[in-house]
Amino acid sequence: MPNNILLEKYAKLAVVTGANVQKGQLVVLRTTTEAVELTREVARQAYIAGAKRVHIIWADERVSKYAYDFAQTEDLKEMPNWQIDQYKYFVEHNAAFISIVSPVPNVLAGVDSKKMQDVLVATMKPIQFFREHTMGNKSQWTIVAASNPSWAAKLFPDMQVRNAVEKLWDAIFMACRVTIDNDPISEWKKHNAYLSRNNKILNDANFKSLHFTNSLGTDLVVELIKDHVWAGGAETAGNGVIFNPNIPTEESFTMPYKFGTQGKVVATKPLNNQGRIIENFWLEFKDGKVVDFDAEVEKEALESILEFDPNSRYIGEIALISHQSPISNTNILFLNTLFDENASCHMALGRAYPMNIKNGNQTPIEELEKKGYNNSMSHVDFMFGSSDMKIVGTKYDGSKVLVFENGNFVI
Repeated sequence: MPNNILLEKYAKLAVVTGANVQKGQLVVLRTTTEAVELTREVARQAYIAGAKRVHIIWADERVSKYAYDFAQTEDLKEMPNWQIDQYKYFVEHNAAFISIVSPVPNVLAGVDSKKMQDVLVATMKPIQFFREHTMGNKSQWTIVAASNPSWAAKLFPDMQVRNAVEKLWDAIFMACRVTIDNDPISEWKKHNAYLSRNNKILNDANFKSLHFTNSLGTDLVVELIKDHVWAGGAETAGNGVIFNPNIPTEESFTMPYKFGTQGKVVATKPLNNQGRIIENFWLEFKDGKVVDFDAEVEKEALESILEFDPNSRYIGEIALISHQSPISNTNILFLNTLFDENASCHMALGRAYPMNIKNGNQTPIEELEKKGYNNSMSHVDFMFGSSDMKIVGTKYDGSKVLVFENGNFVI
């Protein structure tokens, strides 16, 4: 079990700094049965913060596997009206959303990829309005994580499970700047100021494109959308409330031009997607689209990501993180995007964030698409940063600026 003081501080951080729950606001806590203890504490902290009511939506990855193994595809594709109405209610009442992830690695290994893809596409379509609501920052949302025996045993296989669980909790707390003798909320104010500084430097530079190279084989040019906006750290929701979408976070990220990515990118960390771990993979882009790919492990799962919908072969996010960062320095491969994406430069296949283009949150998606915004039902981050990553930015006047050298910001 985690230290009660640390768990309480962590839960309060999620509520106050993450979602920044307002008095009288509805809170939706989407969580897993692997994280009961943290779920209860987050709910308690939300009520202390003045939440009108905390709605908890539970998931269980093992039960999901039973469904894929034994239920009919057509039955799983059905999205009951009451579930759609529930999400409409949350959106209409301006709820704050808190998600707790606690993955069970490889739990969905062996599941029929096409069946999973068909079910996910079918069940996401009716609540696409909810995804547009959160990705458009219409109200506050945040994601945190909880240790569990399966996850911990995968990360630390040479330890007794109980000790591994504790070690993973320690790593989560450290990555999130939560210690016994500090005030995490105050620490995050300082951290957000640092990220804001990086964003300002990148926004002032106004690059047309970024060229990524390293010794592993990445040689990639990513054209940025015109009027792009770099963001990261604290954000402002449509209701005017400042919040932190991810705890932890170390990134500055922006929107690529949909048709402007060229070259090859080699992943530097495994990707845990829908309970399947994809390892040692690469993608080749032409005019923004993935035209070739391979993976040593779970290539079929990678293909499922790329085939999710017509735009899932294009990218919607490019993010810069120095190799020398708190999460990277733990030397722990978390096998979870929330942490691993903050230890390495990364990109996302699929949907872009409207906030990453000027006035994007106030512009209809159809208008953004005309500018080169990638609209997809998926958004899958993967990591490609390295200790020898070099990034050169090209401005609109053709001049070049060294942004990264030896894996770190130098701009």
